[in-house]
Amino acid sequence: MGDSTNFASKHQVFDVSVNVTESKRFDDDGRIKRTGSVWTASAHIITAVIGSGVLSLAWAVAQLGWIAGPIVMLLFSFVTYYTSSLLSDCYRSGDPLSGKRNYTYMDAVQANLGGLQVKICGWIQYVNLFGVAIGYTIASSISMMAVKRSDCFHKHGHKAPCLEPNTPYMIIFGVIEIVFSQIPDFDQIWWLSIVAAVMSFTYSTIGLGLGIAQVAETRKIGGSLTGVSIGTVTEMQKVWRTFQALGAIAFAYSYSLILIEIQDTIKSPPSEAKTMKNATLISVSVTTVFYMLCGCFGYAAFGDHAPDNLLTGFGFYDPYWLLDIANIAIVVHLVGAYQVYCQPLFAFIEKTAAEWHPNSKFITKNISVPIPGYKSYNLNLFRLVWRSIFVIISTFISMLLPFFSDIVGILGAFGFWPLTVYYPVEMYIAQKKIPKWSRKWVGLQILSVTCLMISIAAAAGSFAGVVSDLKVYKPFKFT
Repeated sequence: MGDSTNFASKHQVFDVSVNVTESKRFDDDGRIKRTGSVWTASAHIITAVIGSGVLSLAWAVAQLGWIAGPIVMLLFSFVTYYTSSLLSDCYRSGDPLSGKRNYTYMDAVQANLGGLQVKICGWIQYVNLFGVAIGYTIASSISMMAVKRSDCFHKHGHKAPCLEPNTPYMIIFGVIEIVFSQIPDFDQIWWLSIVAAVMSFTYSTIGLGLGIAQVAETRKIGGSLTGVSIGTVTEMQKVWRTFQALGAIAFAYSYSLILIEIQDTIKSPPSEAKTMKNATLISVSVTTVFYMLCGCFGYAAFGDHAPDNLLTGFGFYDPYWLLDIANIAIVVHLVGAYQVYCQPLFAFIEKTAAEWHPNSKFITKNISVPIPGYKSYNLNLFRLVWRSIFVIISTFISMLLPFFSDIVGILGAFGFWPLTVYYPVEMYIAQKKIPKWSRKWVGLQILSVTCLMISIAAAAGSFAGVVSDLKVYKPFKFT
């Protein structure tokens, strides 16, 4: 009897130790323990936020002027931080530490709003992610092309034609993305996000430095209080460009559509919402400082003639090697940013396909591919085929519509209100059960309606820009 009791007690101790070991390996939802921190979350956000949009800010400030330009940037930063804080509270339903997790933006909408809202949100989110892939392909090709043109100007003078087709560079970027798109999961690209974040600081700092140097050399601050004046452009062009500038700034702050996915990489305790709010505060503060400096010094350097892409519009020509470094950094950053944005879309399609066809080996089977000196890679044929097709289609569309500032404006307008403002506000109201017509409810609705009007205006201006560009553009030609 003593032996059996002793055996039972040993067996219980063994069970407890196994449970403790398992609890260290897995989270409360049975998934492998998350390891993300405030710093990895900040890196993901900065990678997503300080993207190619920063390069259009000098042009945006030029359209708005010295008064409205900085004010609009500050307002966008405040709205983005506030609504992102509301959205981070929606990661868990119920208790902030033990409530049910919502793994994606759509899961959060399903848990808090449900019904038709989920389908509408899904279409908006994933169309926007597809648009970002197009925008980043365009921006990367422009930067690759700028490296070649910069070297050409250095050899043959600033007035040399130095024309380059952008199509080959888009294809190069597409091939690179097909390779990186085979990284299976979002939480496996943390290293790519850190590299991309470093690159974003690199080219933003170079753009800022060149703007400061230009102002110091000429000892003049360009621009005016109201921006590009009537006469330089027509009254209608002034209106459309002002609206388009709002879209460009909105795009520069856009990352809410992947916020929940980033939050799902964070370890706890403390609660994921608390960590995410800290990461958001750090990231939005850092990016706003960079945006203000780059946008304002770019405008100060070039005034009303600020190019729509600060580092590729050739307001700067020298030192050419520094421009080359900046543009290479842009390309490296966009390789990572493309993945940060597209991984949620990849995961959604693959999850849906597996649910629809659970017995399909083409969709569900992983083939172990040994890699010398590293763990085996799980190759999934459906992932290989569908992600490659996605990159090919987005690259082809980029070749047809390579209009940087216009596409940036459209993306900013299309995604800002619904994903950054409307859904976070509505989910917060539902989750906290805020009474209708209460002071807080009215305040949140005023914020939402105001941002809706801004998005509509920005979309109108950007579409007008595309129509204007299409009148003179011939696809697959030299630019």
